[in-house]
Amino acid sequence: MSSHRVKGELLIPLLQVVTDLAVIEISFLLCYWLRFYSPLTATVPVLKGFPPFGVYLISSWFVMVVWVIIFRALHMYGARRNASRVDELYRVAGGVSLGMLVVLTGAFFYRGFSYSRLVFVLIWATSIVLLGVSRVALIHYERHLHGRGRRLLKAAIVGSGKWGEQLFKSVDRRPGSGYQFVGHVGGSAFLHDRLPSLGELGDLARIAGEGQIWTFFLAPDDAELPELSSILNECSGLNVDFYLVPNLLEIMTSRVRVEDLEGIPVLKVKDAAMTGWSHIFKRAFDVCFSSIALLLLWPVFIVISLAVLMGSRGTVFYRQERIGMDGREFKVLKFRTMSMDAESKTGPVWAVEGDPRVSRVGRVLRKTSLDETPQLWNVLRGDMSLVGPRPERQYFVERFRASIPKYLERHRVKSGMTGWAQVHGLRGNAPIEERTRFDLYYVENWSLMLDIRILLMTVWAVLKGENSY
Repeated sequence: MSSHRVKGELLIPLLQVVTDLAVIEISFLLCYWLRFYSPLTATVPVLKGFPPFGVYLISSWFVMVVWVIIFRALHMYGARRNASRVDELYRVAGGVSLGMLVVLTGAFFYRGFSYSRLVFVLIWATSIVLLGVSRVALIHYERHLHGRGRRLLKAAIVGSGKWGEQLFKSVDRRPGSGYQFVGHVGGSAFLHDRLPSLGELGDLARIAGEGQIWTFFLAPDDAELPELSSILNECSGLNVDFYLVPNLLEIMTSRVRVEDLEGIPVLKVKDAAMTGWSHIFKRAFDVCFSSIALLLLWPVFIVISLAVLMGSRGTVFYRQERIGMDGREFKVLKFRTMSMDAESKTGPVWAVEGDPRVSRVGRVLRKTSLDETPQLWNVLRGDMSLVGPRPERQYFVERFRASIPKYLERHRVKSGMTGWAQVHGLRGNAPIEERTRFDLYYVENWSLMLDIRILLMTVWAVLKGENSY
């Protein structure tokens, strides 16, 4: 492996370890002061005396070692290319919580000293906050370096598959992604006009062996698959990274796993999206969240309703037939943002930026996504979920199902107010192929924690307001 790459991969992990150690120590000392010497003691008085500072200081060293080991086991030390802020906060919260369980277990069995339980609670909370802030700051620093062309991994795209082209476009739009495409291998006409050609597929082993390119993204078309399989065998022993970029609209491999059937290994490539308790947990979460949100937002709804009525003639709410889970129709509820009968002349069309049919109040509602909030009632009724693929009208469903493979797989789960595609900026008139790819990923990889992660990412997406029209 190139020594330049090794050095380039050391900076961020080193900074992560150093900042983690510093933050954990700061959290420990801060919480000791909060519990025993801060104004908090007026609310929660110290009843069992003031413990020696040295005991807590030595304990902090033990905690630092334990947490760093746990963070390492959770793969939290390394370049954070493409890591989102929510992802990082989620990993920090999980790592700190697991580390605290280990520390509490050790404190329980150690009888030489009695530690304050409130201190442990304070350490847990402050560590999540401070570590989260430091980790997000490091992500921004790493992206800053990448945006300036530093610490980039040299990469190449291999093959003529269309998803290689899509990958190039996505990375090209995000200069902070951490990869620098220096060429392509194979016969892609699209990439030939944008990247230097490094050779044909048969040259892959030679190119990889030169050690100048560290990452190869394999995006073959159907005709190249047999040849690429044999060529990869020639690359055995080479210390480079290979990533496969499959066409997720034609083969769903996001949850492929090996199972044993009477001694014969079989690959399971598709599973039921949700069964049994999964349905119950998701529905319970939807009901609790939507109920609380509706109770808290009713004053906001009144203000918006008055604004809509004053902005243009017509009703406050807009109801429209959409297609949800299992192809069932339901009426989605939104605040009206257009003039009445806006589609009487145009027919069903997607909203576009600067649409003249949208009222002035409607533009504000769409920019802030407040026009979608009445769908909390759809969630409470069970028509929709908080998280899931966005529902479409029958007209568009029929159009897309004929041109996009596996488009109807989106209907295996309830439609959502927000979704995996939306938090990745695929709103408005974003390409339906890309939106479908993200929707299918969600269907195949659903979990309650993924829903929570998407909801947190939605807050950031709404604040940014991109493609909200």
